[in-house]
Amino acid sequence: METNAITPFTPLASLGGGVMIGLSAVMVMALFGRIAGIAGITRGTLGAILPGAGGRDGRDWRATFLLGLLAAPVLVTVAGGGVPQTVPEAPLPMILAGLLVGVGTALGSGCTSGHGVCGLARLSRRSFAAVGTFMVVAFATVFVLRHALGAA
Repeated sequence: METNAITPFTPLASLGGGVMIGLSAVMVMALFGRIAGIAGITRGTLGAILPGAGGRDGRDWRATFLLGLLAAPVLVTVAGGGVPQTVPEAPLPMILAGLLVGVGTALGSGCTSGHGVCGLARLSRRSFAAVGTFMVVAFATVFVLRHALGAA
């Protein structure tokens, strides 16, 4: 896997994706009165399967939302769009980091999508604090990995 590859600049695709994320957040709030945070949606979906993961409230729309997230890349491919040809490696530290992110979303009452997209739009002070924390930690992580440790 090439780690120093330059990501292509795709302003129209990025704008379209941003518009769709915003539209989905507005639709979830308008239709269900809920925040479109992936962590909460996943937790609500798993509530019917795993004990202690959450209630059964709104399980159907939540499961449909998650299925849409999984189906979107398949639909883009069928429609003639491309998918990345690289498969990222997942060494043990990255897997552990992913698990810690999951724990963090539970402790922080939401994830980047819930706090960053929906919480900031609602001018939530808790979301401002959460997003500020995400960003500071992200900047520090990139600085340490790229500059202090010299990793790619």
